[in-house]
Amino acid sequence: MTADRSSPAFSLHDIPFSTYGSWFGISPVLAEKTRAEDLHLVSHQNGMHAILRLTPLDVTTGKRAGARFGATAGLLSWTGEQGRVDLAYATPDTVRLRGEGLGLRITAAANALTPFTGTYFYRDPVDRAYVFTSYETGRRYRVTVLSGSTAEVSGGQALGASERGVTVTAEPGGVWEAAVEELDSARLPYTSSETFDAVVGAAEDAFAAFADAVAPWRSAATPAAQLAAYVLWSATVRPASLVTRPAVLMSKHWMDKVWSWDHCFNALALAPGAPELAWDQFSLPFDHQDETGALPDSVTHSEVLYNFVKPPIHGWTLSHLRRRLSEPLGRDELAEQYGRLERWTNFWLTARRAPGAALPHYQHGNDSGWDNATTFDPARVVVTADLAAFLTLQLRELASLADELGRPDDARRWTRTAEATQAAMLDELWTGERFVTRGVDTAETWDSSSLLDLMPIALGEHLPEDVGKLLAARIETHLTPYGLATELPSSPHYLPDGYWRGPIWAPATILIEDGLRRAGHHHLADEISARFRALCETHGFAENFDALTGTGLRDRAYTWTAAAYLLLAEAHTLRYPAPAPAAHTGG
Repeated sequence: MTADRSSPAFSLHDIPFSTYGSWFGISPVLAEKTRAEDLHLVSHQNGMHAILRLTPLDVTTGKRAGARFGATAGLLSWTGEQGRVDLAYATPDTVRLRGEGLGLRITAAANALTPFTGTYFYRDPVDRAYVFTSYETGRRYRVTVLSGSTAEVSGGQALGASERGVTVTAEPGGVWEAAVEELDSARLPYTSSETFDAVVGAAEDAFAAFADAVAPWRSAATPAAQLAAYVLWSATVRPASLVTRPAVLMSKHWMDKVWSWDHCFNALALAPGAPELAWDQFSLPFDHQDETGALPDSVTHSEVLYNFVKPPIHGWTLSHLRRRLSEPLGRDELAEQYGRLERWTNFWLTARRAPGAALPHYQHGNDSGWDNATTFDPARVVVTADLAAFLTLQLRELASLADELGRPDDARRWTRTAEATQAAMLDELWTGERFVTRGVDTAETWDSSSLLDLMPIALGEHLPEDVGKLLAARIETHLTPYGLATELPSSPHYLPDGYWRGPIWAPATILIEDGLRRAGHHHLADEISARFRALCETHGFAENFDALTGTGLRDRAYTWTAAAYLLLAEAHTLRYPAPAPAAHTGG
């Protein structure tokens, strides 16, 4: 098996062009449901903001050139009949540009400038570079012409409504080069001795090294692995503001946050080949744990939200993560994580258990991660079986950690609580045929056609065998040719693009596939894995997918989807290795 080191080509309408560590990307996607004709420099500092418009020009007429754009991991290009413009990342905050036969117009994305919004433009008298200053990001964007000339400059020092920008070009037959930087404040004038080709080569080598680390098992049998690695690599940002560690955002489109369960799947996919980055992914939300032990709903550059939480899948994650890390965690790391996981668990046992209740509750569908699942239609403040199952697994992991840390009393206490939580789940929510949901304020219970009701399969080997068989049979009814529909397609509430009311999602796939396998339902787990892998290989790494057509929906560059593909593809490759080629015997 030979890993494919070729750089994957991809559509910029689906996946932005970026690099590991950068807070900006190059994309025509400016916001949810907003696409532009031109590519833009889109920054994710202080939110998602289109800052600069990049327009290729015919050098003879000065008008927009009919150029196509496309990208590989190391190089973005506009190509037309008259020539081409290339762009590559020199560093996470700097791109280099080179053009031949085409010029490039670089303008502020927003024409309006007010005392509080928009982009101010001027030429720096110190180094003669062109500078755009953005109110939205609080950063500066400096354009330094390295060779060639400027054909047009407009809007310098202008206030109010105006086009602001600069055109970089060269004489016919000539080549021009420029650099664009995202600056936090001031910086010495830009200089570089690297050739453009060397910049491209370094970028390609950096990605290839990452792909070799996180997916060394990839081959022609896993055709989406290289692109999945790129989605993770290019969505990674360096620490800044409230982001305390290198972080894999969910996307460098509009889903540019770390949500407090999404990060778990990215950590698992990265663990064998990039263990430090994996541990950073798992740890980042815990850096913002509040005084009650709650994790935030989400973390991004300039915002941490606590109005909701996410489900406690962190014990399940840590159990798998510790097995996947290339080196075991040290005792100090284990002790620190034990304390963090203990506080997160106690949040559910105290702040989220009503007086006298045995089981915790969600306050809204958002707490479950399944925001609008039909489970929550009758009420939002509810006791659900998925929550009890995840908490049981987390309690079991705490018991395991306590045992390793030489805390036998804690280990016994956590084990008793895990057993009591699972027993209460079966006693209060299992009807003998299915799990139901119960309102906290009433004794009323109900079931639904949501896959969420079947998530207790995540307990795997801990479930009674008869319960596991019934759950597996119901899970199979959700299986379409493309994967697990989150709402039964026969349900009157099914919606093709209904978020958690129909589409296929990566996290549900991973949790269910793992639980089925640990419960002994290997054939069904294999089928779910195969269909999801084929879905990604055909339709990419969207936030979710139409369960009946496979079409990618919403954000098309979602990292937990790419991570899920890598996890399933790696496991399948190791579980069913391709036979070695037969030895040639001559003749």
